[in-house]
Amino acid sequence: MEKKSKQKFQRKMQTRHLVMLSLGGVIGTGLFLSSGYTIQQAGPFGTILSYLIGALVVYLVMLCLGELSVHMPETGAFHSYATKYIGPGTGYTVAWLYWLTWTVALGSEFTAAGLLMQRWFPSINVWVWSLLFAILVFVLNILTVKFFAESEFWFASIKVIAIVLFIVVGAAAMVGSLPMTHFPSAPFFSNFTSAGLFPNGAFAIVMTMLAVNFAFSGTELIGIAAGETANPEKTIPKAIRTTLWRLIIFFVGTIVVLSALLPTSDAGVLESPFVAVLEQIGVPYAADIMNFVILTAILSAANSGLYASSRMLWSLADKNTISPIFAKLTKQGVPIYAVIFSMFGGGLALFSSIIAPDTVYIVLVSISGLAVVVVWMSISASQFLFRRQYIKEGNSVKDLVYRTPFYPLVPIASFILCLVSCIGIAFDPTQRIALYSGIPFILFCYASYYLTQRLKKRGVGYVQQNQPY
Repeated sequence: MEKKSKQKFQRKMQTRHLVMLSLGGVIGTGLFLSSGYTIQQAGPFGTILSYLIGALVVYLVMLCLGELSVHMPETGAFHSYATKYIGPGTGYTVAWLYWLTWTVALGSEFTAAGLLMQRWFPSINVWVWSLLFAILVFVLNILTVKFFAESEFWFASIKVIAIVLFIVVGAAAMVGSLPMTHFPSAPFFSNFTSAGLFPNGAFAIVMTMLAVNFAFSGTELIGIAAGETANPEKTIPKAIRTTLWRLIIFFVGTIVVLSALLPTSDAGVLESPFVAVLEQIGVPYAADIMNFVILTAILSAANSGLYASSRMLWSLADKNTISPIFAKLTKQGVPIYAVIFSMFGGGLALFSSIIAPDTVYIVLVSISGLAVVVVWMSISASQFLFRRQYIKEGNSVKDLVYRTPFYPLVPIASFILCLVSCIGIAFDPTQRIALYSGIPFILFCYASYYLTQRLKKRGVGYVQQNQPY
């Protein structure tokens, strides 16, 4: 089963597809809607510092992922690496954490997309739009990998162009080239020190790091797509380099503009800080423009999310830890049942967000927020253990096509920084639920893995009957 399914995956993605797939997963509601909350919590200067640290963490993790995915380019990537170099229980847990991250995101993104359409079509129910967008994203994912990659390229391009224009217009307002309604003169960086560098204390940076890391989540999609990428030894390193410097420019540049032009006291209560800034500059139809951009951002993230979650399910089935039906591919190389099940999971998340937003859904969101950072920690640990084993087996590091620099400093530093962001949320009452929900879920995944393995040894269930070896 394993060899057969791998042969059918089509290596159709180019560098531009990988870059936009990664950006598509990263640039979403976290930047467009939630960035104001971070500014209010950490202050303008503290927020920029948080995002710079977040960018450093992402860079270190991607350096680790680059070595692994170039040496072993396969679909499902870091789940496979964790299984091989840390342990099968960890690999299993990482896969389910990552799957849950994106399926929960699917539910919230379809809801958000429906709500955005209410601005233009208030008489049509939100669920109608949510259903239509869910069908669109599902269709884009079940055709061919190349068609999916092209659609994601253009989805992501819209929001990238919008962010670049926002940074240019915002920078012009900062230096006084464009007038602002509540600034009599050019604001420059006066907002940064008006309430002190750290209005809520320097520790607020640590407390917001999980939210910042979550905002950067999606960059690791490059590793997920490694098994469907043409010339991975050249494409992946180039995509990692290109994605990282673009992310730093987009995120840090955007946060600098927002921090400089938004009053800190108002930043956290605004529906969209982008709309507020553009309206103060006097951009006509600012709300409608940003409504369209945010809509494409949401659909782009949903598109990337369904791709990522379905490939994680395929990888679990390929490793024979869940039903082999999820490893079945169409003639076009699409894991159709994995896509369907992931979409079904997104539907359940959407349902729980309506029926039980303060109980079930908040738990799912909390777990998914923590999950990405745990996945990054697994990537760092996998690279550290891979390199050690690679050398122990008598291989030369010079033979690696792509090498993580400054080993073992890079994997150790990235692991510790991710761990610090997890510890930091214990001191934030609004984020603490991530630990209360996430840790039991991780323990549940480990327990379920070892339970199924025990049943497997006793010859119970599908696993024994479908052994590929």
